[in-house]
Amino acid sequence: MYPELFRKRLIPNECVSLKDDEILYMDDTIMVTRWTTLKPRNDFHHGYSCYFFKDGIKVSRFLKEDGSLYYWYCDIVTYSRNEERGTLTIIDLLADVTVDANGRMNVLDIDELCEAKEKNMINETQFFQSVKQLGDLITTIQRGDFNKYTDILMKYADQ
Repeated sequence: MYPELFRKRLIPNECVSLKDDEILYMDDTIMVTRWTTLKPRNDFHHGYSCYFFKDGIKVSRFLKEDGSLYYWYCDIVTYSRNEERGTLTIIDLLADVTVDANGRMNVLDIDELCEAKEKNMINETQFFQSVKQLGDLITTIQRGDFNKYTDILMKYADQ
């Protein structure tokens, strides 16, 4: 049985149920989900996400309503499992990376990460974990090895 999923954001401070996300596959190392946007948007409509538990990242394939790629969106995350309640909470550690269809990378929300540390919304361990995971992800993309993540996601996503 799969856990009930939640997404916890620090800025803004919220924890929302991902009750409509469909878990397509899960083991000890990854979880792949299919989802539609929580609120209607004009730029993208639905997508797939792969949570890489050991790497502390979530790689999402954001798709337009017609199924074409909007971009890849990568969140730096950590996880909190409650076996007794059967829940898995994905905690967004704020730093993000997008990769467009041409392979161009954009790093986002470093200012929010610093703000969260300054305001003690995250502890030192989480701050350094986020920075290290972000650095590792950027290096992977720059080396041309981003497909090590995208290929796994695509293996389980409907094509």
